[in-house]
Amino acid sequence: MNTLKNQNRKPDVFALFLPEIKELISKRNFTELKDILRKINSMDIAAGWFHLNPQERLLVFKILGQKKAVEVFEDLRFEDQLYLLTNLNSDEISNVLNEMAPDERSKLFKDLPDKKMRKFLNLLKAEEANNVKRLLTYKENTAGSLMTTDVVEIKKEMTARKALLTLQENLTMGYTKDVYSAYVTDDNHMLIGAINLQTLLKAPQDMLIKDVLSSADEVKIPIDSDKREIANHFSKYDLLDAPVVDKQGRLLGVITIDDVVDLIERQATRDIYEVGKMSSGGGEIINYKTASVTELIRRRAGWLIALLIFDFLTGTVLKSFEATLSAVVALTFFIPMLLDTGGNAGAQTSITIIRGLATGDVTFKNAWKVAKLELVTALLMAVIVGGVALGRAFLLQKEFFISLVVGITMCLITLVAISTGIALPLLSKKMGLDPAVLAGPITTSVVDVVGLIIYFKIAQLFVPALRL
Repeated sequence: MNTLKNQNRKPDVFALFLPEIKELISKRNFTELKDILRKINSMDIAAGWFHLNPQERLLVFKILGQKKAVEVFEDLRFEDQLYLLTNLNSDEISNVLNEMAPDERSKLFKDLPDKKMRKFLNLLKAEEANNVKRLLTYKENTAGSLMTTDVVEIKKEMTARKALLTLQENLTMGYTKDVYSAYVTDDNHMLIGAINLQTLLKAPQDMLIKDVLSSADEVKIPIDSDKREIANHFSKYDLLDAPVVDKQGRLLGVITIDDVVDLIERQATRDIYEVGKMSSGGGEIINYKTASVTELIRRRAGWLIALLIFDFLTGTVLKSFEATLSAVVALTFFIPMLLDTGGNAGAQTSITIIRGLATGDVTFKNAWKVAKLELVTALLMAVIVGGVALGRAFLLQKEFFISLVVGITMCLITLVAISTGIALPLLSKKMGLDPAVLAGPITTSVVDVVGLIIYFKIAQLFVPALRL
C-alpha cells in the first residue's frame, strides 16, 4: 500500500549518499554499502533510483534486506520493477512477489504482459496467486482494485486484550501493515461493526468487543464503488481507512488513506494534463529528472495536432468572409478581443461544472437547475461585457454601427461560450467520457469558429458598407 511512485516530494536524499555508494560499488565493498543503504529510507532509495545505471540498480537491490527490498520495489516505477523481475532469479522474484502488499502486487500484475504474468503467477504461493487472480477481476479504479486483502478480523466475543493480541500477532507476522481500525465479523465474514484503534487501546482489558464496537454501516464501501465515490466517502467522514464489502455485506478488504491520497493525486494530475490537452498517462506525473524528449512528445503531440486540425476551421471562416474584411478593415481590430473573452467565459463555466461533477455538487438530477442558474448568469454577463465592448469599440473607431456590431457580437459570443461550457462537460459525462477532456482549449476552439461566423453575419446586417 505504498503511495506515489517515485514522485520525489522531499529533497533527493539518495543523491547525498550517491558518491559514496558508487565508490563502494566500484571497490565491491558490499559490507559498508549495506550499512549505508540501511540508513536511507526506502522511499528515498526508490526516489533516487534513476541515479544508478542498470547494473548498479540490480546490485543495490540484491544487497538490500528482504523487507527493505520489497518496500523499495513497491515504490519503483513499473519500468524499473519489470527490469528487476527480468534480471533476478526465480527464488529472488518469488520472495519479492510473495511479500508485496496485495494491492501493490495486483497493480503490478495488471500491467504485466500476459506471458510474464503467467510466469510470475507460478512463482507465487497458491493463496497469493488466487488472491491476485481475484483482485484482477475487479474493474480498474474501483474499490475492489484499490483495496488490500491484508485485513485482520476480530470477533465480538473477544475481550479488548485478546483483540489487541490478535492485531499484534498479525502485525508481527507481517500480515498487515497499516492498522487504524479493527473490523468485527461473524464466522461467515459478515461485517458486524468497527472499532477505532485508539478506542481499543483505551478500553479496559476485560471489556468485550461487542460492548465498544460501533456500526460500520456509514463507513463501509461497496466493492464496485468508483474512485470519485471513494474519495468523496473518505472526505465526508474524515476516514483513515474503510472496509470494503460485497453485496451480501461480507468483509473483503480495506482501503486506507494512503491509497486514497494516491488516487486523488493521480486524478488531479490527470485532470490538469487533460485540461492542458496532454495525454494523462494514467495520472503519472511527468518527472523532469527521468523524462525523455520522446515521452514529452508522446504526451503532448496528439491533442496539439487534433486541436490544430480543428482550428483549421477558423482560417476557413476568415477566408469565406474575405470580402467583408476587405470592405471594412476595422472589423479585424476587434477579433482578438471578442474571441479571447468568449474563450475565457467558456473556460470559467466548464471548469466550474467539471469540478461540480467531480465533487457530486452537479448531477444529472440537478443538471437543469444548474443550467438555468448558469444561463441567467450568462444573460447578465453578456449584457455587461457587451456594453463594455461597445464602449471600447466606439472610443477606438467613433463608428456607431461597427461599435453596435462589436457589442451585439460580444453578447452572443458570451452566451454561446457559457452554453458550451455547460453542455460539453455534461454531454461527455453522459457518454461515459472524462469531462476534463472537453474543457479549456476545446471550448475555446468551438467559440472561435462559431464566434467568427456570428461576428461577420451581424456585420453584414448592420454595417451599411456591407449591405451593398
